[in-house]
Amino acid sequence: MLPHSKKKFRWSPPQVMAIGFLVIILIGAVLLWLPISYIGVGRLSFIDALFMATSATCVTGLSVINAGAHLSAFGEIVLILLVQIGGLGFMTMSTLIALVLRRRISFQERLILQEAMNHHSTEGIVRLIRKVLIYALYIELAGALLFALRWSFEMPIGQALYFGIFHSISIFNNAGFDLFGGIPNRLGSLMHYVEDPYINIVSMLLIILGGIGFIVISDLLTFPKNRKLTLHSKVVLTASAALIVVGTLVVFVFEFTNSLTLQPLSTVGKTLSAMLQSVSSRSAGVNTVDIASMRQATQFFIIIMMFIGAAPGSSGGGIKVTTFVILVGAVYAMVRGREEIVLFHRRISKDRIYKAITFTLLSFILIVLSTMILSITENFHFLGILFEVTSAYATAGMSVGLTSQLSGFGKVFIIILMFVGRLGPVTLAYTLSPLPKKEPYRYPEGKITIG
Repeated sequence: MLPHSKKKFRWSPPQVMAIGFLVIILIGAVLLWLPISYIGVGRLSFIDALFMATSATCVTGLSVINAGAHLSAFGEIVLILLVQIGGLGFMTMSTLIALVLRRRISFQERLILQEAMNHHSTEGIVRLIRKVLIYALYIELAGALLFALRWSFEMPIGQALYFGIFHSISIFNNAGFDLFGGIPNRLGSLMHYVEDPYINIVSMLLIILGGIGFIVISDLLTFPKNRKLTLHSKVVLTASAALIVVGTLVVFVFEFTNSLTLQPLSTVGKTLSAMLQSVSSRSAGVNTVDIASMRQATQFFIIIMMFIGAAPGSSGGGIKVTTFVILVGAVYAMVRGREEIVLFHRRISKDRIYKAITFTLLSFILIVLSTMILSITENFHFLGILFEVTSAYATAGMSVGLTSQLSGFGKVFIIILMFVGRLGPVTLAYTLSPLPKKEPYRYPEGKITIG
């Protein structure tokens, strides 16, 4: 009688992604916890170090400390390396090392890369990763040089170059960390440059390129040769442009007479600020006006924008613009009495629609429950808590001031929320559950009254 062979256990791609991010976060937390990472007496508490490491790796940008004032050069480098790894994805960085060492990429690794890039198949995935790394390097380098050129007029060239590299990586990866809090009499984020067209335009370009995703960037670069775009790219570009225009108009109109935000600015300053806030609100976390001083209607609109988020395959979060478009398409099809969602003369499959609905509903439930829990534990107004929860889950990084006031429980809760938001609730559900099994039978159809 032959002995039963033991079945070899294999990690699923979502499980590898979750564990990989967790390991990177823990390593980053330990490095930020070291005394060498902190300026001043003592060190960061481990919970604060863990919060900062999670926020950086999940490219969120929420901060419980002033990074520019409290972190040493070593701590700042650790922080921005975590942003780079988290923004590109740890599997992308692992692939880079494998390519440098000329090691073959296994099929299992290709499956993980497919999951990480949210790509439709493993075909050409390694070629796509090569493009991702090249595009990211060139875009970040261009952003760093453009920033350094501008800042060389107000600080030493070495510091200007360092600031350029740090902020280019941070903004392109939609993290939103900044070092200006370490400069005396200087406001945080890009508030000092609210009416500076140069800084605003460079920042918006970096945010948009980081938010549309590498698949779309690759598509755009090959467009002059192929003269065509994929359905994915068409949807992302159209929806992103529409959201930027709508967002700019809403922020401009709502804040036009607000003396604490847009009113004191020139017409150019008002337009630039409204546009940057529209571009940034869906994931980047960069701001040129005080978010806490905005009207509640504007803050609630930004919550909606953060919830929608950036494009799949990008460093941005939220439910993603493609999910939002599918939901809008479903409503339009239902209103018009159509059975199928059609975008750019292409029918959307039922499994894509079910996934969009599932992801949106899970995200909505998670944000609602999290807001209810933190409303009990944190001493802050409701809209501010909803804003912070949505920002953490959507990895947007915008804040109305709650982050620095969080209790120990609140910090841990936001850490978990950022981690879940970066992976996505559906991916995390796959990580914690076995592979789905096909039912051997079908139940009879039933009717439920709707509306």
